[in-house]
Amino acid sequence: MRPSLLPWRREGGERLSAADASNVEIDAGDQVNVFLMAGLLGPGGWVATDGCPDLDLLRRVVGERLAQVTSGELRRFSQRVGTSGRHLVWEPCRPDLGWHVRSVEPVDGGAGLADLCSLLMTVPLSLDRPLWELLVVPGASPEGPGLVLRIHHAVADGVAGVALLRAFFGDGGPGPSERSTPAVAETTPPTTRPGRLSSLLTSLTRVVAVFRATVPPTVLLGPLGAHRGVAFVEVDLAPLARAARTAGGTVNDALLAAVTAAAEAALRVDGHPVPAVLPASVPVALPDRRGSGNAVGVMLVGLPTGEPDVRRRLASVAATTSAAKAGARSQGTLELTRTRWGSRLFARLARRQRFIALFVTNVRGPREPLSLGGAPLRRAWPVVPLQGNVRFGVSALSYAGRLACTVHVDADVLRADVAARTLQDELGGVASPSPPGPDHRGQTVRPIRPPS
Repeated sequence: MRPSLLPWRREGGERLSAADASNVEIDAGDQVNVFLMAGLLGPGGWVATDGCPDLDLLRRVVGERLAQVTSGELRRFSQRVGTSGRHLVWEPCRPDLGWHVRSVEPVDGGAGLADLCSLLMTVPLSLDRPLWELLVVPGASPEGPGLVLRIHHAVADGVAGVALLRAFFGDGGPGPSERSTPAVAETTPPTTRPGRLSSLLTSLTRVVAVFRATVPPTVLLGPLGAHRGVAFVEVDLAPLARAARTAGGTVNDALLAAVTAAAEAALRVDGHPVPAVLPASVPVALPDRRGSGNAVGVMLVGLPTGEPDVRRRLASVAATTSAAKAGARSQGTLELTRTRWGSRLFARLARRQRFIALFVTNVRGPREPLSLGGAPLRRAWPVVPLQGNVRFGVSALSYAGRLACTVHVDADVLRADVAARTLQDELGGVASPSPPGPDHRGQTVRPIRPPS
């Protein structure tokens, strides 16, 4: 629903930042701008020892938590988007917890949870309510239910989303002093902002670049179909981080190197040609959020295909990202999304662009396990929406010693399961190499044993 069609008009309210308003605009139409976190819960609190949930108790826990919030990202859970004159504003709204916190039909294990997420990625959130919902999913694991927390992108980006996650699942998580930052910021030193002329020239270059056709014809780009494919991947974080450092990179570089092979596998399995380079859009957190739920720059990384050795691929990616991070951060948000008019133009261009082939987003999450109302959050995976004409994306979250990744594709043209198996193998190949063997391309590389 376009903001101009919102049925209420109020004076006052907290005005949305340009970036947050941009995300409301991008959601207008047939593409859903909602991300989610899927998780598995253990017994405790409102989850009985046999895994059965007590929804009434959960709603009381959530209600008490929201009633205590006066600032921070979680306050958006008690606000909705309205209009004041020509502006979009956050206005107070008492959430109906009977609707926002509810149960869904049981699923069959983790694969069923992933299938549910694939269906939810095409379901919008109504703008006449606070832009979130918490779904309890029976059957997701033998120990307890799954859950799906859905949040509109106007409320938060990856960094703000992790802060929101800490506040929502705040029973025993890390304190507020532990700041969330994207994994791409791990080794980035402070940078000096460029001069005004240099900044203007770079901005013009970035705007013009959106119109360039740098990606050859590929099924990775095209009109999005009606069906999504979602698959989950996990790997132990500590060995992956050690191996990435040894190779001269970061966890994010290792992820990008692994995603390259995953995208290749998704193309090759159905006989599609593989471009020599896959330009990937990678978000980079900005240092000054100024109260905005969204504050990211965009780093463009050319992922080289055709290299069977994941460690050589990692070194190549690291050489690119080490220079690109600072530039993306200094330039800030994409120029076309800094106004509502520009966002509408960008949304149109994004459906026809040939500038990027896929997206990869990776956020550093809590190191310690979280819980909600006494129920421990055992596993957590992020799912980020497909937008424009990009049919392949990977989102990642480090949580409690694991790197949890989600492959998200247009299921009408690509297979998430094939990409996920390759991503699992490649990440494991970095973290725990074993004797050489044939890879998914029929070449000799290091195979892996998926983590238990």
